[in-house]
Amino acid sequence: MDNLSKTMVLGGSLKPHRYSNRAIRALRRNDYQVVSFGRREGEVEDVKIHTDLKEHRDVHTITFYLSASNQKDLYSYIFSLNAKRFIFNPGSENYDLAQEASKRGIEVMEVCTLVMLRLNQY
Repeated sequence: MDNLSKTMVLGGSLKPHRYSNRAIRALRRNDYQVVSFGRREGEVEDVKIHTDLKEHRDVHTITFYLSASNQKDLYSYIFSLNAKRFIFNPGSENYDLAQEASKRGIEVMEVCTLVMLRLNQY
């Protein structure tokens, strides 16, 4: 992933103990550009969490922190980002979305973003 590409944290939280919040902070510590969508607007580090579906360019990876049922209404938005990779963190696995993504040539992973970062495999 190049420095111009972004990671979308889908399900960003302002609560420091939440895994999406930890992922935002870890991604920023590793110099990744991050954008986020969540239920409550605010900031984590220098990343604004938006509550509206903003258009973003150059999103390489979407890392999911929403359950499959909370993803359904976002399918068209998710695909509009034209990401190259979907990371389904534990609890966010979505067979239907993963299948559709694979058909569209998007890399699909079921893995923890935090573990990937810790192992330098992001």
